Amino acid sequence: MSYYAAFLKMKDLEKSQLFRPQHLEFLVETEKAGRIFARGRFTDNAGGLVIYIASSYEEARGIAEKDPYLACGARELELHEWDMKAAGPPEGREGK
Repeated sequence: MSYYAAFLKMKDLEKSQLFRPQHLEFLVETEKAGRIFARGRFTDNAGGLVIYIASSYEEARGIAEKDPYLACGARELELHEWDMKAAGPPEGREGK
């Protein structure tokens, strides 16, 4: 399995507010299925980021495109495979 970063760029703030409950329900169900590593919104209202877990780019895109935000036109999807590296504790990162 690999990680895929889905940048959900804001297209329509009004639609985002209207479809937020459906979007959050989608995220909760997708998390329960073990397909989300991390997620969150950008505090400047630029959109949000979801890190999906999938076996291929096509599978990740298929999962991401089920998000109600995309279906209603509230957000635009930009998807990239993410080569995640765990940083470890801050004290172990000095000088790197």
